[in-house]
Amino acid sequence: MKLTTALLTSALAALATSSPLVRRADMCGDWDSVVSGDYTLYNNLWGKGSATSGSQCTTLDGKSGDTIKWHSTWSWAGGKTSIKSFPNVVAKTQAVQVSKVKSMPSKWTWSYEGSDLVADVAYDVFTSATAGGAEAYEMMVWLANINAGPISSNYGADGNAVPIGSTTIAGHKWNVYKGPNGDMTVFSFLPASGEQIKSFSGDVYEFMNYLVKQQGLPATQYLKSFGAGTEPTLGSNAKFTTTGYEVKINYA
Repeated sequence: MKLTTALLTSALAALATSSPLVRRADMCGDWDSVVSGDYTLYNNLWGKGSATSGSQCTTLDGKSGDTIKWHSTWSWAGGKTSIKSFPNVVAKTQAVQVSKVKSMPSKWTWSYEGSDLVADVAYDVFTSATAGGAEAYEMMVWLANINAGPISSNYGADGNAVPIGSTTIAGHKWNVYKGPNGDMTVFSFLPASGEQIKSFSGDVYEFMNYLVKQQGLPATQYLKSFGAGTEPTLGSNAKFTTTGYEVKINYA
C-alpha cells in the first residue's frame, strides 16, 4: 500500500509517541548494547582476547514495568583462569554518596545450562572517590559460584580463597572476600553453603551497608554503576536465562 505524505507523517508521529519497541535480535558484537527503560543490556566481550576460541550473543527478551527478561548464549575455550565476558544489565543510577542511598530492593530469577561450565552469576556494583571519578571499589554479590572463585588476597593450603568475614543477609549466610584488581579493592559475597540462589529477593544495599560498618568501605564513596549478570570463563553450549530481574535504587 502506498502512503500519502499526510498518512506517512501521521504514522511516524504515532510511532514517536507510542511505547518503545522491544529489540529481540541477538547482539553478538564486542560492545553491543540496547536500552530498555532505565536498563541497559550489554553483551560485553571485554576478556575474549584470552580465549583460544568462542563466541557469545545476548538477547533482550522483553520488559514489563520494572521487570526485564534476557538471555545470553556462549561457548569459550582456552585461558582457563581468565574471564571472557560479562553479559549484564546495568540500571540507571545517580552519582550520590553511598551514605545518601536508602535501599536497593531487587528480585532476580535465572537459570543456567551447558557443559563444563566455569562461571559466576553476580550483582556488580562500582563506587568512586568523586562523582564521575575512576572506580575505587567493586562490590560483587555472587548468587552462584560455578567452579569459579572470587578475587582474594589470601588463599589456604588447598588453593581456595579465605574469607575475611561472614554475614547473613536476605535469608542467606554469605562468606566475604577481599582482594585487589588493579587499583580497585574488590569485595565479594558468596553463599556460605555453596548453593546456587536461582531466585533472589532482597535489599542489595544491605551488603554495601555491611561493608561500610564492618570492612572499611568509606560511606563518602560515590555510587558509579549497578550491574547484574554472569561472568563466563569456560564452557560450551551455555545458555544463561534471566526470566525476571528488577532493581529500584532509592535515595535518602
